[in-house]
Amino acid sequence: MEKENNNKIKRTFTGTVVSDKMDKTIVVKVENTKIHPRYLKRYTVSKKYKVHDEKNEHKVGDKVTFIECRPLSKDKRWKTVQ
Repeated sequence: MEKENNNKIKRTFTGTVVSDKMDKTIVVKVENTKIHPRYLKRYTVSKKYKVHDEKNEHKVGDKVTFIECRPLSKDKRWKTVQ
């Protein structure tokens, strides 16, 4: 987690770029491992985030770290960490 000047903690995630076809936007897939409460088996849960990429520098397959920001569009609320 990262702190800003106004003492808000911003969420940080790391994932793999799945799509870079949009202009200044990439789709990043983040995978988390969870444990089933009853059977105690581990399973993987994934979620996709639309992330702002100002210079279009990230390509499919890259590892990306991104943080929370103000809403940039209907779906984009994340930006890459430089």
